Amino acid sequence: MDVQAKIPGYILPVIVFAQFAGTSLWFAGNAVVRDLQDAFGLGAEPVGDITAAVQLGFITGTFFFALLSIADRFSPSRVFLFSAVMGAFFNLCVSLFAGGLFSFCFSVFSPAFFWLVSIRWG
Repeated sequence: MDVQAKIPGYILPVIVFAQFAGTSLWFAGNAVVRDLQDAFGLGAEPVGDITAAVQLGFITGTFFFALLSIADRFSPSRVFLFSAVMGAFFNLCVSLFAGGLFSFCFSVFSPAFFWLVSIRWG
């Protein structure tokens, strides 16, 4: 029995779209940096803080998921779904709750925490 015969044709486009949507988590945070600078009267320095928060989110998320062997303990497709949904939720928090540099950095840290995980195991 051929394994390829069992795979529906829509699977690849769904995976490509899911990866694209997961990747957009990173771009959405960067897209509002200029508006954040204008809204709160910040100079160029916070861009470094925001970039550091995103990188720290990547590192922390990868470390946490690896330490707990999440991908080995749960279905990778469920890990991807959970990570993408949580990343999207925290990205939404950027627009709802970012009232200053600290809250914005936390709001970009959190999607990064889940984003790298969703890309790695997606």
